[in-house]
Amino acid sequence: MNKITQTMRYRQALILYAEKHGVTEAAKRYRTNRQYVYRWMKRYDGTLQSLSDRSHRPHHHPKQHTEAELALIQNMRRRNPNTGLVVFWVKLRRRGYTRSISGLYRVLTRSGQMAVKLPNPKYIPKPYEQMQYPGQRCQIDVKFVPLSCLAGEAREHKFYQYTFLDEYSRFRYLEAFEEHSTYSSTVFLQHVIERFPYAIECVQTDNGSEFTNRLNPQKCPKKTLFENTLSKFGIRHKLIKPFTPRHNGKVERSHRKDNEEFYASHKFYSFDDFKKQLAVRQRQYNNFPMRPLNWFSPKFVLFSFPDFVTHH
Repeated sequence: MNKITQTMRYRQALILYAEKHGVTEAAKRYRTNRQYVYRWMKRYDGTLQSLSDRSHRPHHHPKQHTEAELALIQNMRRRNPNTGLVVFWVKLRRRGYTRSISGLYRVLTRSGQMAVKLPNPKYIPKPYEQMQYPGQRCQIDVKFVPLSCLAGEAREHKFYQYTFLDEYSRFRYLEAFEEHSTYSSTVFLQHVIERFPYAIECVQTDNGSEFTNRLNPQKCPKKTLFENTLSKFGIRHKLIKPFTPRHNGKVERSHRKDNEEFYASHKFYSFDDFKKQLAVRQRQYNNFPMRPLNWFSPKFVLFSFPDFVTHH
């Protein structure tokens, strides 16, 4: 709806007075000139809307785009319909376009040629493979203990949390180490085999040097002590895709929970202190009900499964 202003009412009163008493009298009474009266009388059609101000925007501008420039923009846009503003401007400049990027933006907006951003293709995860029994596939990873958790004499050292997680039951075995190496990984693996009540068929790890030489800068083909130990016990070693930690998602998620529920609120004053507190954390985790397990605990799910395979 058009807005009615005081100026429009003034012009209407001026015109009505002029029609009754003449243009000269109207100009005198309303303190204006005759040309002003004639201009608005000519435009007046009986409605207040006809007395509103029109746009003061000029019809032409000395620096407006030329027909050749507009044709260049149109041709380039036809060949590059989804190119963003900056890239499109750079491509135009390579073909002799000299206007600013803001000037190009105004032209594209006015002509309705701004690129429509295409939606990003969504990541479609691979269908989740459910494990059918304990030991079918297990994940092993290493977590660096945050330095902010170390206090006293422990500040001079580095501690590591080795984590074993059974994908079927989410049961975890944790162990503290002062060294991060293939030897530590091997010792941890031997302890896992001794303590896990079912035979382990497959161990999945990332590509860290503590597990494999796959990404070794020297491209060493020699197998690590950890890999040789797996072969010795007949356990298949599965390596995840490089730089894709989500493929080891269960153990990574458990490490995130460790950060939130354990490391954020605990301090360690020595390696023995860290080992004791980590053992408590392990018991808490394995006895806590989880939604993926229908609100049963990992320990309950693990030991409720029929003992159909013998231990190593």
